[in-house]
Amino acid sequence: MKPLSLHLRLILAASLILIIFLGLTGWTLDRAYRESAESAMQAQLQGQLYTLLAAADEDEQGRMQLPLSLPDPRLSNPDSGLYAQVTGEAGNYRWQSASLLGQSLEIIQTPPPKPGEWHYQKPTDGMGLYSVNFSIIWEEQNGTEQIYTLAVAGDITPLLRQIKSFRTTLWRWLGGVALLLLLAQGAVLHWGLQPLRTLARELHRIETGKAEKLSGSYPAELQRLTRNINSLIHHSRTNQERYRNSLGDLAHSLKTPLAVLQGAAEAQDARQLQAAVKEQIPQMNDIVQYQLQKAAATGQITLAQAIPVAPLAAKIIRTLDKLYQEKSITHRLSIAEQTCFFGAEGDLMEILGNLLDNAYKYGKKQVSIAATQTEEALTIQIEDDGPGIPADKINRVLKRGQRADERQPGQGIGLSAAHEIIHLHQGKLGINKSKLGGAKITLTFPN
Repeated sequence: MKPLSLHLRLILAASLILIIFLGLTGWTLDRAYRESAESAMQAQLQGQLYTLLAAADEDEQGRMQLPLSLPDPRLSNPDSGLYAQVTGEAGNYRWQSASLLGQSLEIIQTPPPKPGEWHYQKPTDGMGLYSVNFSIIWEEQNGTEQIYTLAVAGDITPLLRQIKSFRTTLWRWLGGVALLLLLAQGAVLHWGLQPLRTLARELHRIETGKAEKLSGSYPAELQRLTRNINSLIHHSRTNQERYRNSLGDLAHSLKTPLAVLQGAAEAQDARQLQAAVKEQIPQMNDIVQYQLQKAAATGQITLAQAIPVAPLAAKIIRTLDKLYQEKSITHRLSIAEQTCFFGAEGDLMEILGNLLDNAYKYGKKQVSIAATQTEEALTIQIEDDGPGIPADKINRVLKRGQRADERQPGQGIGLSAAHEIIHLHQGKLGINKSKLGGAKITLTFPN
């Protein structure tokens, strides 16, 4: 199954949340309005009951008596939707409004409420009458107390029509608002995701060879990503170029030794051939090793892992102490634990291995390696007490592209190979006179 696009995912998620939110909002408003309307009807019926009670009078014996004409005309019109009943004197008194004429409705609850209590009754089927019952104690002239129950009921149909009308209006407006919000949301997401679509188009142009790097203007959240992608593209192309150059340099460098061997073989002189093989094979081996070191270097990479320098340097020194055991070299290691190199571990191993091997090889008794790190750069210094490197030879041993068979005897390929890898990391290599008397190699890598 093909995964949904990021734009579609956001649209679906935001739409679902919006629908749920507006649905809950509509349900809450509908419920609140219904409860408010029912409370208003209940208060209206209570008011009618108070009006009925205020209109009550007493007869000659002091019993309750209600007038024929009531303040609200609906109570006087048959089947008007507003009804009233009064019972009392232990069932001996019964009165009902003219609006109940011809009907057999009973709106007084059984049992009736106690004096001073209100009882409310809603229709169970959503239709019918909403009634309010209230009981009072009426004192007659002879001091006898009688309990009267007054009830007022109203047809709930107008209330239901009002609620239905509100509900229709509410959902119509909420639907319109939802549609507008969805359209606005789609427009905002389209505008907000435009940089990602631009990024995808530029990546496609790079894949098809129509562009070499990302060149668009991106928001702050994507700038680090685009820089890293450009860095990865540059790193990949640099590696490809380096591989091609290394193969070309290898082929070019092997031409001379192979020509010498071919000439010796054609001369049919066994001694000359043996001497040529003895001379050219080590040079060819040096050439191959040198070009392999150049090609294998990773160089500066994006999102590189931090490699602690101290453990790696200590590991190389232990190996060299065993290799040059007869020289009894004294080494001094001054590197803080938090000092790190940002790149491939193999590159750092190759750099330090070559330079420390030269220091042990040409040093007499002392070798020193120190490293310091700031926010801007990592600096590594390797010193020995050997003969050093003459100033007029520094440019030659550091010259890039120098063929191994043209190097000064004794210098080996380590320094030039290390210089190639350092250059790939945009670092610098400097050669000076050491306080120990030999060479001081200074490496600087940007963080």
